[in-house]
Amino acid sequence: MLSTKDRDTIRRLAGEVAQIAALPVQEQKRRMWRQLNGRRPVRPMVMIDQVCWNEMNVDDELTLRCEDRECRTYEEQLRKILCQWRHFRVDMVVEPFIRVHKAVRNSGFGVSVKHDIAVSDPTNSVVGQAYFNQFETDADLDKIKMPVIGHDTAETARRLEVAHGLFDGTLDIFEQGVDPYLSVWDPISTWMNVQSVLFALVDRPEYMREMAQRMVRGYLSMLDQLEAQGLLCHHQSLIHCTGAYTDELPAPGFDPARPRTKDIWMFGLAQMFSTVSPAMFEEFEIDMCMPIFKRFGLVYYGCCDPMDLKMAQVRKIPNVRKISMSPWVNEEIGATEIKGDYVYSRKPNPALLAWPEFNAGEVRTHLQATVDVCARHGCPLELILKDISTVGYQPQRLWQWADIAMDVVGATDYVFPATDAREKRRVAQSRPQW
Repeated sequence: MLSTKDRDTIRRLAGEVAQIAALPVQEQKRRMWRQLNGRRPVRPMVMIDQVCWNEMNVDDELTLRCEDRECRTYEEQLRKILCQWRHFRVDMVVEPFIRVHKAVRNSGFGVSVKHDIAVSDPTNSVVGQAYFNQFETDADLDKIKMPVIGHDTAETARRLEVAHGLFDGTLDIFEQGVDPYLSVWDPISTWMNVQSVLFALVDRPEYMREMAQRMVRGYLSMLDQLEAQGLLCHHQSLIHCTGAYTDELPAPGFDPARPRTKDIWMFGLAQMFSTVSPAMFEEFEIDMCMPIFKRFGLVYYGCCDPMDLKMAQVRKIPNVRKISMSPWVNEEIGATEIKGDYVYSRKPNPALLAWPEFNAGEVRTHLQATVDVCARHGCPLELILKDISTVGYQPQRLWQWADIAMDVVGATDYVFPATDAREKRRVAQSRPQW
């Protein structure tokens, strides 16, 4: 039984979110994301995600008041939405609903991670990890099992009942299916460690090929089961930290009770392949994962892995629409390769928020360089600030980054939500004098 205090706390926060979600700007932003994703951008779009929330609690905005664990989960989600809207909203969209995840059981691949952890800040979820290699013999390959998907319908019904009791009259309820994460090499890197994988790709290519093929077969089986049981998500708001709104999905014949992979976006990546040759990338990632890529309506490809020198291989992916350009790319080469064919999904360097001194001018120069190179080559552009491990416990740095970014992309209608007159002057003073 939820306490009156917990219920009242959730309903008050949900009411605040609902008021923001009802603002006309939300549909305006959805439309702008749809235009960008259709390669007809109004302007470059900006998103901030993967925030160091442990450093963002100004004036107790993020302090949880609820006692029930389920309520605290919802409370945390609502408080983060409100905090971001107040201080660094950029092109976020606040939805008029709360997502309630179906109770889907996934047995996984049967391999648990064995690692040591190094913690530098106990309040931060970002930690250092040293992984132990668990795949050294042929017999070790048999550790990889085929995932089995199940659905606890009673638990889903219970979650929905609780959510309706908390949110009815404020936010709608959206029953959320599985948004699948399908990287082959990220999990393998945690089972073996990156160094061991890279050596094995050279010394034992058949071994690594067999391992990857088992992963691909497992993912395909998992997707089949999710489709058959009606457990996939649909109508995504985000795909890997960026707006997923599009006029091209879902595909014809869509049934909300039975979403298909061709109705949704997929996120693909092979971060540990940053240093391998384009030929090895093509053989072990693109060709290997092609049966997965082909199933999806649209594909967002890349993360921290630099794609500027591997575009010939990425272009083989059917329905690829957005391509990550990480902080380690040559932007001129990347833009030359992308042109107007795909969305240039730039990941600005989050280290600029972590230095002992925050340099607003350097941030502006860094962002302007991307805008300029994409303008020269006709690339639809989004700026996605993510992997923000720290802002030196100065959240105002993030707020100022947001204001600078929106100024650089020409968001003339943007309301700078968190900057007072003094901060606005600092933003203006950080602009280069031409």
